[in-house]
Amino acid sequence: VQDHFLFDKPVSPLLTCAGMARDWPDARGIWHNNDKTFLIWINEEDHTRVISMEKGGNMKRVFERFCRGLKEVERLIKERGWEFMWNERLGYVLTCPSNLGTGLRAGVHVKLPRLSKDPRFPKILENLRLQKRGTGGVDTAAVADVYDISNLDRMGRSEVELVQIVIDGVNFLVDCEKKLERGQEIKVPPPLPQFGR
Repeated sequence: VQDHFLFDKPVSPLLTCAGMARDWPDARGIWHNNDKTFLIWINEEDHTRVISMEKGGNMKRVFERFCRGLKEVERLIKERGWEFMWNERLGYVLTCPSNLGTGLRAGVHVKLPRLSKDPRFPKILENLRLQKRGTGGVDTAAVADVYDISNLDRMGRSEVELVQIVIDGVNFLVDCEKKLERGQEIKVPPPLPQFGR
C-alpha cells in the first residue's frame, strides 16, 4: 500500500457513504507489469484506474508508458463491446466529480521542507493550478516534508497540457525551495487561467 501498488479498503466518509466499501474486497483486483511501473486497479474507487509510475523524474517516459498502456486497455475493452463512460460535456464520468473531464491526475513526490512552511505556499500552488496531498495520497500527512503535487484541474485542458502544467509547476516549486535554502526571496507567480485556450 505504501509503495502505491496495492489499494486499501476505503475509509473516507465520502466513499463509505456512497457504498464504495460494500462487499470489500470482493470483485477488486490489481494487474501490473513485471517492473510494477504500469498498474491497473479494478474497482478501487472507479471501475478502472490506470497508473503509470516510477522513481526518478522522467515524466516523459511515465506519460508515454501511460498512453501506450491506456490505448491497449481501451482496445481490449472495445474488442469486447464495452467502453468507458463518456459525456460530451463532462468528459469521462468517474466516481469523484473532481475527476470529471480527462480523469488524469499527474502527480510527483517532491521534498519541500522550506517552501511547505512558507505562508505563500498555498497561493503559489493555486496560481500554478496545482494541489498538494500527503505522501500517501488524499487525506494523508506529508512524511519528511515529501508532498504529492498534482494538477488541480481535470477539465478544460488536454492530458498533454495537464502533464506540462505539473512539470512546469514542480520545476517552479523546486526552484523556490532552492532559493529559500540559499536565503533568497521568492515570488508568487501570476495565476494561470483555470481553463486552457
